[in-house]
Amino acid sequence: MSDAVTPNPAARTQTPGQPAGRIARRFRELAESSELGLVAYITAGDPSLDATEKIVIAAAEAGADVIELGVPFSDPVADGPTIQRASERALRGGTTLAGVIDLLRRLRKSTEVPLVLFSYFNPILQMGLGKFAAAAAAAGADGVLVTDVTPEEGGEYRAAMRAQGLDTIFLAAPTSTDARLALIAEASSGFLYLISRTGVTGARESLPQELPALARRVRRFTKLPLAIGFGISLPAHVAVLGGIADAAVVGSALVSEIEKAPTPEEAARAVADRVRILKRGAREGISRRSAEAK
Repeated sequence: MSDAVTPNPAARTQTPGQPAGRIARRFRELAESSELGLVAYITAGDPSLDATEKIVIAAAEAGADVIELGVPFSDPVADGPTIQRASERALRGGTTLAGVIDLLRRLRKSTEVPLVLFSYFNPILQMGLGKFAAAAAAAGADGVLVTDVTPEEGGEYRAAMRAQGLDTIFLAAPTSTDARLALIAEASSGFLYLISRTGVTGARESLPQELPALARRVRRFTKLPLAIGFGISLPAHVAVLGGIADAAVVGSALVSEIEKAPTPEEAARAVADRVRILKRGAREGISRRSAEAK
């Protein structure tokens, strides 16, 4: 995992476990208005990087609070069929990690929405930790989520990201023990991503009945904003999540809209329409503040 890490003197000062920068500001604004946030996942390069630029800007303008840019990978074991197909299309089109970082640089000229690079570790390792962190930060990234880096083994990765002022977002799962939740919370900054169910990503009809209890257990270990993902696809989902979380993460439902669209312009419109519908559900649903007052 070794690669030289040169601290960025302009990087945001950051206490481990505490959010900084655009992500923190957005979650503070959401908390002040008692509003559930919407984190939108888009696979970069599907169907092309130019198309992704249009889609991301449309999603941000439609109300997405944070956008995760997925780096396509040849063996996305945590992802379901929809995102797997998106990765395959992006890779066939020649999308690389360097190309995604260049896309991020272009996006930052058009939007101030918080941007998180969502990746498996292999592409980052191939580029080199220090080189990747410096390039991502210079391009305007706010955070990084690497699905297959564990908090137990991620010390060098975390140091490289935080030297450049990048938030490190880790995943917690229903199977995580209390001891492991404590490690995940300590390693995370920006927000903590809670997987709603075991298995791979993909849209579902309903949320697990045990999700509220799981969220309460996770909150014992962190004061970071809690974002819940995997299977979130309907307005009804986000309407109830406001009672237990700070944000809903929607991925496969948006990627599916892109897959069905005949042109990049129609993909951007379809994603924006879906984001508006989901964001309306977030605004009109249960807020955590009102839920706690009961």
